[in-house]
Amino acid sequence: MTDCPAFDWDPRGDAERRDPLAAYDRVRESHGVARSQMLHTSVLRHADVLAVVRDHERFSSVVSRHVAVPNGMDPPLHTTYRRLIDPYFAPQHVAAMQPVYEDITRTLLRGMRAAHADAPFDFIAACALPYAARAQCAFLGWPLSLEAELCAWIARHHRATYALDREALSVLGLEFEELTDRMLGARDVSGGGLPRDATEALMREQVDGRPLAGSAIASMLRNWTVGEIGTIAASLGIIAGWLARDAALQQRLRAEPALQAEAIEEILRLHGPLPVNRRVARCPAHVGGHGFEAGERVTLHWTSANRDPRVFDAPDTFRFGRDQGQSLLYGAGIHICPGAPLARSQLAVWLRALLDATTHMALPEGAHAERAQYPAMGYARLPLVLRWAD
Repeated sequence: MTDCPAFDWDPRGDAERRDPLAAYDRVRESHGVARSQMLHTSVLRHADVLAVVRDHERFSSVVSRHVAVPNGMDPPLHTTYRRLIDPYFAPQHVAAMQPVYEDITRTLLRGMRAAHADAPFDFIAACALPYAARAQCAFLGWPLSLEAELCAWIARHHRATYALDREALSVLGLEFEELTDRMLGARDVSGGGLPRDATEALMREQVDGRPLAGSAIASMLRNWTVGEIGTIAASLGIIAGWLARDAALQQRLRAEPALQAEAIEEILRLHGPLPVNRRVARCPAHVGGHGFEAGERVTLHWTSANRDPRVFDAPDTFRFGRDQGQSLLYGAGIHICPGAPLARSQLAVWLRALLDATTHMALPEGAHAERAQYPAMGYARLPLVLRWAD
């Protein structure tokens, strides 16, 4: 009798790097729950992901010694901080930011047209990352000139995460703390009056009658900058790449702008910008036929769950009219992304402007997109040619 292999798959294997979506699909169907060195115990089926997400008694979100507000918290602490955070993404605040995002998009598109005209260019470097970085800086009241610094930090963090380089990750954490300290130090909140931006508002917050701890402020700022920049940029690349390969859908969305919001949700269901989230088992538990031990590290695969044929008919096919209420694009349960309304607004503004400014976009003949590697999704490089409207 031979021993069972310690691991079921390798997220850094050749096939996984070439096509992460196909790899997730394969492991979801062959195992459902699978172990790997890199991602510990992965849960890939829709029902199993929801079972873990909704069970705070057996699966904790506190997966690190570092403060993570609010995604790395369990109730009742999570409830307290979520109540503090949600107003930042209220409808009136999202609506107030829309003209800012429209201006950022117009400026970017003018620059892209002037620099590239009808020539091929890398959409990620020229549009996706700059837009995401500028949009989040505008939301926080940070200088747009931080774009390059933030994007470089994200790229280095992705490389260190993929390499499991803990020393590099520690250095990067300190670098981001220094950036946060610069942004906080530039503000004086001793006076009265309304806060001028989201960062200043955070500095005035209180929890249980005490000022918000510096570590909590730093955690939220990190989520709202590098966390959101990565997922928004990935989303833009995924949407642009999909439409570049589907001229008919591209033209329909130009002719029927009311369909654009639904198209964004469906494209990102098919190819999510955020592949995974983490939990840790508090106690012995069974999910998806797998017995979890207390302390076992768990990885939830949002992208895989959103392509589960048990929930979505023909899951790898784009369709209007799907029930997007089943989608886990922004998570589920009490930890569903608080910034989802803002992200939807940012994506909607960008897509509307891009389609209005162009008559066609496509991959250059013979060109190939370069896939992003874990923990990113989408594309590291996406060559496109745009035909600009008159």
